Amino acid sequence: MSSGVAARRDAKKLVRSPSGLRMVPEHRAFGSPFGLEEPQWVPDKECPRCMQCDAKFDFITRKHHCRRCGKCFCDRCCSQKVPLRRMCFVDPVRQCAECALVSHREAEFYDKQLKVLLSGATFLVTFGNSEKSETVVCRLSNNQRCLILDGDNRHEIEVAHISTVQILTEGFTPGGSARATGMFLQYTVPGVEGVTQLRLMAGEDANASRRQAAAWLAAMHKAAKLLYESRDQ
Repeated sequence: MSSGVAARRDAKKLVRSPSGLRMVPEHRAFGSPFGLEEPQWVPDKECPRCMQCDAKFDFITRKHHCRRCGKCFCDRCCSQKVPLRRMCFVDPVRQCAECALVSHREAEFYDKQLKVLLSGATFLVTFGNSEKSETVVCRLSNNQRCLILDGDNRHEIEVAHISTVQILTEGFTPGGSARATGMFLQYTVPGVEGVTQLRLMAGEDANASRRQAAAWLAAMHKAAKLLYESRDQ
C-alpha cells in the first residue's frame, strides 16, 4: 500500500454532534471495527420521567440524555462524565450509571490491551491444513483495521472479516487460570470462496517472548469481545 493511500485511510476530521466533539475517520469506511455508532436519542416528548428513578421532569428536575445508550435520565442518574473512545469523543461525555460502568471497563482495553496489540508478538503461524509453519510477528495495524503478520511473507487480515477467534490454552498458571498458548482464527478473504483459517502458536524459546505472546493473546481475546459487540449493535 502506498504512503498516500495509507495517509488517506488514517486521515481524521473533527465533527460536532449533539453529544459533543468527535474525532472521526475522514472516510467512514476506514473507521475502527471496534467502534460504536452514536445512538438515537429518545425524543424529549416520549420521556416525561427519568428512565431510571422515575422522577418527573420539570423546571427544576431537568432531563439529560446518556451519550452511550440515548435514554433520558435526571441529573442524579446521569451525572458521570466518562471517556467514550469507542464513539471517538474528544472529551468525557455524560453517561448513565450503567453505561459509565461499561465505558470504565472498556477504558482498560484502550489504555493497556490496545498498546499490547499494536506492539505485536512473535508466533509460529500455520495456514489452513498445511503442516508447515513459519515464524511471524503478529500485530494490529495503527488504524486497528488489520492484523499484520510479518515473516517470510507479509499477510494482512481485515479484522472486520474475522468470524471466529478461539484462544488455545494448556495447563494452569499459579493463579489457577489456564495458560494461553495460541489462537485459532477463521476469516473471509474478498474474492475467495469459503472461510480461511490459521493457527498462531507461541514459540518455545525465551520466557520473555512467551510472556509477550501470552499478553498479546489475552489482549486479542478482549478485542474479539468488543468486535462482536460492535457487530451486534
